[in-house]
Amino acid sequence: MKQEIKISVNSCVLQGTLAVPTGAVGIVIFSHGSGSSRFSPRNVFVAEKLQKAGIGTLLIDLLTQKEDEVYETRFDIDLLTKRLGAVVAWICKEPATKDLAVGLFGASTGAASALRVAAQLGERIAAVVSRGGRPDLAMDDLGKAVSPALLIVGGSDFGVIELNEQAFAALHSVKKLEIVPGATHLFEEPGALEEVARLASDWFRTYLSAK
Repeated sequence: MKQEIKISVNSCVLQGTLAVPTGAVGIVIFSHGSGSSRFSPRNVFVAEKLQKAGIGTLLIDLLTQKEDEVYETRFDIDLLTKRLGAVVAWICKEPATKDLAVGLFGASTGAASALRVAAQLGERIAAVVSRGGRPDLAMDDLGKAVSPALLIVGGSDFGVIELNEQAFAALHSVKKLEIVPGATHLFEEPGALEEVARLASDWFRTYLSAK
């Protein structure tokens, strides 16, 4: 099942693409980085790999097109966290997904909102994966998160590696830091994004299935 969906949150409507394979073991909601969207080729690629592994996906724009045009709003982690929390609530009520374990996949700044929501919702979030993320932007909340968290960083993403190492140290849940050799921030090098998809798929298969 694959369909375009709309979720009303307060006074705005968020648009997304929901895909739920038959017999799905869980569903992963994507929180995109600043300036990106549900059409991000990188996140679409990872989502398709997850679907092939029997995991549902929701690629969702947490900002409206107008909001995304405002630079400051793209980095409003509080707003993104509230929106993502509302999307999780929707997933947990929707007939096609309400019985599925929920995972979160955050890229860049989206990783901060994913980890904050995980800290707020506790065991309702079965697993979190961050790709080239900025988990340091959620530093105050990391110690509260109980969801198993996988941080994936490019080996040539200098500066972001150190930020992920700091965030990793602050996490008290089951956790793993994976550095993809030679990859830069967008994982555009040959085989780099495939490795991200493999790592994410294995992580989600392990922890979504355990719920």
